[in-house]
Amino acid sequence: MPSKTVLILGGTQEARELARRLTLELGRRLRVVTSLAGRRDAKPGLAGEMRVGGFGGIPGLAKYLADTGVDLVVDATHPFSAAISDHAAVACTGAGVPRLQLRRPAWRMPAKADWIEVDSLAEAAEILPKFARRVLLTTGARGLEAFAKLPGIWFLVRLIDAPKGPLPLARHEVITGMPPYSLEDERALLKRHDIDTLVAKRSGGQATAAKITAAAEAKVKIVLIRRPPPEPGPQAETVDECVAWVKNHL
Repeated sequence: MPSKTVLILGGTQEARELARRLTLELGRRLRVVTSLAGRRDAKPGLAGEMRVGGFGGIPGLAKYLADTGVDLVVDATHPFSAAISDHAAVACTGAGVPRLQLRRPAWRMPAKADWIEVDSLAEAAEILPKFARRVLLTTGARGLEAFAKLPGIWFLVRLIDAPKGPLPLARHEVITGMPPYSLEDERALLKRHDIDTLVAKRSGGQATAAKITAAAEAKVKIVLIRRPPPEPGPQAETVDECVAWVKNHL
């Protein structure tokens, strides 16, 4: 019977790998629970236990920590999932539960890349008319209304799941796909659709890094949305570091 419980706030490849490693290496001593927001149509196969859905804000997460007897929390959410990271920071501090943030390193931009970093989708949309004609948009399904008033620009919108309704874009095409994406495929995608600009969140990670390399090679302008700052507290950059942190707390 496991003596302690770790809650992984998941939804990323790193979270899946962390659940696998902890279950494999510590499964007899540790109960591993991964929480997913539930926005995806398909749920990934995960080692250990899985819960799906929101907690109900900070009070709901605090109640879950107490009711479930969570001893450790690893926040391995997407770098742009600022709300859940904030909730975890407050709830864990209040409950006295140790918390670690897994912050994957940001991409190192190729020396020949033509790129700019902005603070928001709205700022990206504001500058696009200055240079963009055909845009590969990889910022996800949320917030696309920021680009709604740009009828002179054609968008290739890449999503993981097909949208459930029409997108708020005048001229666009939707493609779906699950990372990781290969460099060869990214090169072909840019060429096939005559892309001149890439808009992406600066999320980092190897699974989607190929688009940055391909864009730099093709002299495609890159517009990156700046990451929100991390919450206060300990951080790790790799799954190995997270596993070591959990072991140190057992």
